[in-house]
Formats: sequence, C-alpha cells, structure tokens
Amino acid sequence: MRLRTLLGDHACTSALKDGSIKSDLVTLDFAEYSPTNKGFKPMVREGAFDVSEMAIVTYLMARSFGKPMVLLPNVVLARFQHAYAAYRAELGHLKPRDLERRRVGIRSFTTTTGAWLRGILANDDGVDLNSIHWVTFEDAHVAEFRDTTVRAPQGKQIIQMLLDGELDAVLGEKVERPGLNPLFADALSEEQSWFAKHQVVPINHMVVVSETLSNEHPEAVREVSRLLRESAALAPPPAVPRFNAEEMRRSLELIIRYTAQQGLIPRAFAVDELFDDLTRTLS
Repeated sequence: MRLRTLLGDHACTSALKDGSIKSDLVTLDFAEYSPTNKGFKPMVREGAFDVSEMAIVTYLMARSFGKPMVLLPNVVLARFQHAYAAYRAELGHLKPRDLERRRVGIRSFTTTTGAWLRGILANDDGVDLNSIHWVTFEDAHVAEFRDTTVRAPQGKQIIQMLLDGELDAVLGEKVERPGLNPLFADALSEEQSWFAKHQVVPINHMVVVSETLSNEHPEAVREVSRLLRESAALAPPPAVPRFNAEEMRRSLELIIRYTAQQGLIPRAFAVDELFDDLTRTLS
C-alpha cells in the first residue's frame, strides 16, 4: 500500500526517509514542504496525506472541529520553549510580567510554541495574556478558527518589525542579534527549574493518520507506527525525544490545559480522546 506522507527531516525520521528502514506492507511517498509546517494546512483543510507530521496544537484544534484525523503515539519534535522569546534591548531589562500592555508579535496565534510559551507566561509567571497587544502574520491552519488578533501589514517580517520598534517583543523566535535580548536571560536554568516543577518535556509535533486509513487499513497504521518507532530508535540520544506512555500523557495533559485556557479549543480533552480504539493500543 502506498501512503501519501508528510514527515520533516528530523533525527528520528532520518532512517525512515533515507530508506534504511523498509516495510513489506507499506511504501511511504514523501511530500516535500519546506518548512514542514507548510504542509499542515493542506492536511487539516483538504486531507492531503494519509500520514502526516502535525503540530499538537493544530491537531487539538482540528479535533475540536471534527477533522477526520487520528493521533499516533509517535513524537517527532519536542523541546523546551524558554529560549524562543526575545525583546528590544532598548526597553531595558524586561521580565515576563513587563510584556503586559506591550505589542508582542508571533507568527500565528495558534502555533504550538506560542501556546506553550503563553501557558508558561500565564501559569508560571502570572502574566495577564489578555492585556497583551498580539500581532500575527499568518492565519490558523484550521480555517474555522476565528482569529481576533491584529494582523501585521502585508509584507512585513516579524524580526524586522521588532528591530524597527514596531513590536516590543516576539514569541516563537530564537534569535541572537545585536539590539535584541532573550526574555529569559538564562534559558537553560529556567528550563531546568520548569522541568523540576512540572516533570514535562513540551511536545511540539506528533504524527497523525487519516481516519479512513485507521478505520479501513488498521494493519497499515500499526506498520507506520512501528516504522516510526524503529527509525527513532536508530537516532542518537539526546537528539531524539523519547517518551514513555506516562511522560507523553503528562506533556499532552499540560498542552491540552494551556490550549483550552487560551480559547484555542472549547474544552480540555481527555488524553484518550486524542486516539481511536486502534491507535490507543500502539504506545
């Protein structure tokens, strides 16, 4: 069976994409999108792939609108988020609470990194997210979501707007440039403290399959999940996010809570709701 597939170039997908791992049951026909997240919109809106990497917040939103996709228990991208926030150095020494009432840019309000960072800012640093003047550059992957943020003028670039003083800070960007400071000056220390508190590694991207594939070809879905696990096992740690079932559940529970708090989904799902009867057995 040939499966239309979207997977980025990650350490954990390398063996699968370069043909080192093969299957007698399925052939993955890889679509090329650069960056990979450009393929999430056609997957959500058109069902463009049978197997697709997917930002977890996009999946949660798609699930809330009944999009015919099912989550696999396979993580392809996970990382701590504190390093992905910056502000203009001329503003002085800003702390997270100092973002209130300021202009903060983000590529899209619905990005997974943005949702993680806003959750951290609100729940760990006491930031009033509603007081921030959000400026965005792209719409949501899920067309049905109503975005009420201010859209940047067409043609504007997020980092240049920050450098030009049209924004005070940005989320979702990891930049080291003169005139810009990281919001968390010692990101590594912040990440270690945050992990000690929550025992969570933030998941960014997992893998989904079409509902049709899961319903009609369960053997193909089992094989895809197996291939992803084998490919990840061949990649050297710590480059590869490896989660046991409990670690994955904790991460998913937290991003579900953050996503619901921010109004991106109408309610907090139970983790088991993200899977179907087949994919729930694959972890």
